[in-house]
Amino acid sequence: MKRMAVAAVAVLAGALATTVSPAAVAAPEPSADLLAAMQRDLGLNAQQAADRLRQESAAAVLQHVAKGFAGDEFGGAWFDASIGKLVVGVTDGAKADRLRRLGAEPRTVAHKASDLDSAKSKLDAEKAPAEVTGWYVDTRANAVTITVKRGQADAAKSLVEKVGTLAKVVETDEAPRVLKDIRGGDAYYINNAGRCSVGFAVQGGFVSAGHCGSPGDTVAGVDKTALGTFEKSSFPGNDYSWVKANSNWTATAKVNHYGGADVVVSGHTESAVGASICRSGSTTGWHCGEVQAKSQTVNYQEGSVSGLTRTNVCAEPGDSGGSWVSGTQAQGVTSGGSGDCTSGGTTYFQPVNEILSAYNLTLVTG
Repeated sequence: MKRMAVAAVAVLAGALATTVSPAAVAAPEPSADLLAAMQRDLGLNAQQAADRLRQESAAAVLQHVAKGFAGDEFGGAWFDASIGKLVVGVTDGAKADRLRRLGAEPRTVAHKASDLDSAKSKLDAEKAPAEVTGWYVDTRANAVTITVKRGQADAAKSLVEKVGTLAKVVETDEAPRVLKDIRGGDAYYINNAGRCSVGFAVQGGFVSAGHCGSPGDTVAGVDKTALGTFEKSSFPGNDYSWVKANSNWTATAKVNHYGGADVVVSGHTESAVGASICRSGSTTGWHCGEVQAKSQTVNYQEGSVSGLTRTNVCAEPGDSGGSWVSGTQAQGVTSGGSGDCTSGGTTYFQPVNEILSAYNLTLVTG
């Protein structure tokens, strides 16, 4: 009986490995414009960009399967572009062979993902010193990274004491700020004054950043005709909103590519850490980079926002609320960041799946 159970597990592992292999994952054919943007910003050629999208599609599926197989020993997962595979951290090396059979690259780590998440939650309950710019679970470093202004590492001492050896302090020149008066995707106007960007169309309207407006604020579209009103909004804490549109506007699955054919959103499967990602914004257009971390807490001057995704994509004032996509999968809406698109920067987005869940919305797809 035991022999039969072991055999069943092996068969299941083989089946899953086949299911999530890059060749077996069906993904929409990427547009030439998307491939061109990835070549420009990630230093790839056309074939490398197409191969990477297929590999990332496989990793997006595999990360959920691998987490289940790793169980309590799961130490996080990320896509490694250098090998084109999902790396899965485990605190028990005995599970490495099983993960390898699934198609993942196992790596033994010191800390469980659940412990890192718990440590970050402790920090979320603390009031951050002004010198501390944020913290997040750094999957690849297997630590809770606390970012501080350069030369101010001592300011994180009280936070480090809260989480002990799970903490890692990194000095940075970043000064995160809410990208107010910014437009991502197509521009829209709030109360005939402020301006932000459409994130993604949902049934009945669209989602965007929470700091762009409050419930009841009026919204005009890119042509400055009446579009609707803010129905829901959350900021700080979160940074998302839902604008309810009037009957003069039709929701589509398109994202403005700025200079190329529109990207048509086909779904909202969350990509892995390390995956490529692109952003649409009306100030700086279309830019790409990589997902660096998830569930980051960012301490803006206006208050802390948790649950953001950290990227190395640039953005500037005029890009807030705009769309983030991996391939044709919707990922989130621009929250804030630091730097610019001349020297580069760090930008954070609010994951779209959380917005859809919070407001019970349905993403428009093509």
